[in-house]
Amino acid sequence: MDFAKRLLDWNNLFNHRKMPWKGETDPYKIWLSEIILQQTRVEQGWDYYEKFISRFPNIISLANAEDEEVMKLWEGLGYYSRCRNLLKTARDIAFGMGGVFPDKASELKKLKGIGDYTSAAIASFAFKEPIAVVDGNVQRLLSRIYDIKEPIDTAKGKNSYQKLANELLCRENPGVYNQAIMDFGATVCLPRNPLCNNCVFNSHCKAFKLSLQHELPVKSKRIIKKNRWLNYFIVQHNNEILIRKRKGNDIWKGLYEFVLLETTEKPEMEKIKTCLSEMFLTEIQPLPYLFQKKQQLTHQTIHGSFMHVILDKKTSINGYHFEKIDKLKIIPFPGLINSYLTDKPLQKTTIQEK
Repeated sequence: MDFAKRLLDWNNLFNHRKMPWKGETDPYKIWLSEIILQQTRVEQGWDYYEKFISRFPNIISLANAEDEEVMKLWEGLGYYSRCRNLLKTARDIAFGMGGVFPDKASELKKLKGIGDYTSAAIASFAFKEPIAVVDGNVQRLLSRIYDIKEPIDTAKGKNSYQKLANELLCRENPGVYNQAIMDFGATVCLPRNPLCNNCVFNSHCKAFKLSLQHELPVKSKRIIKKNRWLNYFIVQHNNEILIRKRKGNDIWKGLYEFVLLETTEKPEMEKIKTCLSEMFLTEIQPLPYLFQKKQQLTHQTIHGSFMHVILDKKTSINGYHFEKIDKLKIIPFPGLINSYLTDKPLQKTTIQEK
């Protein structure tokens, strides 16, 4: 079977998938789209890509932006390390490489946040380097057609898929081929309900012949999720709220949050009152739960809760600072907190200090 010819014939005749970055040769736009689409569905990433291109049309404008402005624009996409890596690489290229992207995948991989797949995508689309892209769509397609049982989440498995993908690659037009194979996996060789009867590879597909479509590809690891209870207190004095910037190697690094009490299970109200009193060195009475929400991340389940605390005297806590309510709309928060702010918009209060 001439795999590349079948794929490209399908691409020319039947592939009508539209995306704003498709066919793009500008390495900046390709890189930006690929970073946004890591861990993100195309439908969600589309709007973010267009907002970023509108605000930062080239790598110089992105490199010169303030961190918080970029993080605010990224807000809602999750996996915020991607955004931090985006800024780091933008500045490395803009200020260390004269604004010029490397034209080889091996050099692109040296940049922060760019791995095998993203480097291959940029190099093949922008510079026509004959190197295959291997994402989840490609792995799924190849594992089914060739009945590959090697797990996709092991180093050996990844190397095997990359080797096979490079052998099948159309070297004369690698960019078109790479886009086509990803589109085929995304629209025909679907994870749950593949369109096998309409597949141009079905006469050669081993999984189709053996009814193994739903057993491939194989994964070796089972993700064990941990539970975390993030108990937030909206501590307010008049028109100001206590917030802090998250630091350390944890979720939402670089984003802001309200006063936090983290526990391994949902705490009793008496424990909450005791912790608050210890924080403020005075007795504090929080209002009942105003909002509770669960958020599923890759390796953990976040149980978020929010309670309001009105202070009659301005008292701060180490690590937090008061910020005016009007300014909160330009400060980047995690999606969990934004859900609260959407549901319960903050109102100014006027309390005379005793």
